[in-house]
Amino acid sequence: MPFGKFTDNDVLLYATLASQEENKDPIDNAIITKTQQVLLEVPSSYKTLEFKPFDPVSKRTEATIESADGNRFKVTKGAPQVILSLVTDKESIQAGVEEGVNAFAAKGYRTLGVAIASGDTQGNWQFIGIVPLYDPPREDSKQTIDTAESMGVDVKMVTGDHIAIAKEVGRQVGMGTNILPAATLSDKSDSEAASLVEDANGFAQVFPEHKFHIVELLQGKQHIVGMTGDGVNDAPALKKANAGIAVAGATDVAQSAADIVFTMPGLFVIIDAIKESRKIFLRLNSFTIYRIAASICLLFFITLSIIIFNFYPVTVVMILLLTLLNDAPIGLIIYDNVHYRNKPEKWDMKFIMSMAAVLGVIGVIFSFMLLYIGVDVLYLKTEEIRSFMFLQLVVSIHLIIFMTRTRGHFWSIKPGNALLWSAVATKLFATLMVVYGLFVTAIGWYYAGIVLGYCLVAFVITDFIKVPLFKKWG
Repeated sequence: MPFGKFTDNDVLLYATLASQEENKDPIDNAIITKTQQVLLEVPSSYKTLEFKPFDPVSKRTEATIESADGNRFKVTKGAPQVILSLVTDKESIQAGVEEGVNAFAAKGYRTLGVAIASGDTQGNWQFIGIVPLYDPPREDSKQTIDTAESMGVDVKMVTGDHIAIAKEVGRQVGMGTNILPAATLSDKSDSEAASLVEDANGFAQVFPEHKFHIVELLQGKQHIVGMTGDGVNDAPALKKANAGIAVAGATDVAQSAADIVFTMPGLFVIIDAIKESRKIFLRLNSFTIYRIAASICLLFFITLSIIIFNFYPVTVVMILLLTLLNDAPIGLIIYDNVHYRNKPEKWDMKFIMSMAAVLGVIGVIFSFMLLYIGVDVLYLKTEEIRSFMFLQLVVSIHLIIFMTRTRGHFWSIKPGNALLWSAVATKLFATLMVVYGLFVTAIGWYYAGIVLGYCLVAFVITDFIKVPLFKKWG
């Protein structure tokens, strides 16, 4: 869209002279390609003496050019409002430029202003025209945003584009059109600005410092913030965010500042990252409850047995064996099957400690009940009682894993094969140890069967106690 005495070809020509193919900039490449299609070899008759690449602060490029007849001049291209501020007749053309920018923006087109200045001075810039650029959202963008929002993630747009473009893109991808200019944050207090950022669908016409500030404000409201970016100017915000994501083709600086680096185009892998992170969280949450509950069960049972009854229920060797037998299923919990929830997860130590304490105390009670059976019902000898209780502790502590891994009953989610069979193998090995007296006193299959049956009954009872507590507290 030319202005004044200039033509469409002039706009393309001077926009190309203000571009540099070596920079591999997608905007420069698009302009150069279009010019080569329309003007063929005309730009090759000009020589670039000096080139200043795009600066996210100044928002424009600038080049000093020498024509074939030896005349020198400067050309620049960039954000229309920035280029407009350079020209001497700004007042007379401002309305026309803004009208053109808004008309293109309403259709989703980015626009660049192009200007020329005669000689080597910075003054006397003339506005040549506007170059529209169409950069449609990726095909997977809307699906990515819809899926993320269905999982409780609030997606916001932060862009340097014109506000009308941002609104049109927001409409196309289903983000909403409550897009505000970043300048609205400047005169607000942190509390007012944070509320504004929470409510908005995004911000347009941003500078690098705005991106950092937006991330900072959201974190100040206790949000976990993830951000995508690809440029040098995105690096501070990527570093500040809880999860900085450098998209495919990002600069080395952006990749260094990010936590996650994409190697292929597209954003849908973010959804996979969210799903996997929630699975990891659930495994860690389950492991934490298990570890605390198992420690309570083991330590309180042994300690109270010694203090109250002056009886050592297990030997030091048994404790070491118990620890070794626990390592296999614990290490393989990372391969367990889990069902993530469609809402963000967060640590709740009150819930974790409460559930662990309940499960641990129940385990202590069942251990003492079995100790009573071994002493006063079965009349086992001291060393036999120790083997009796050793097997109970191994089995019951392993079964706690299968209680804590689900919010529902233990059968509601099938355990991973690695976790299941490692637990079965270690229980079988512990059973053979006490049956045949490997490292411990032999008690035979009859008493080992009693322990296994008792542990399974205790496991089912505890699981039915657990489910309503998970629903109430978790």
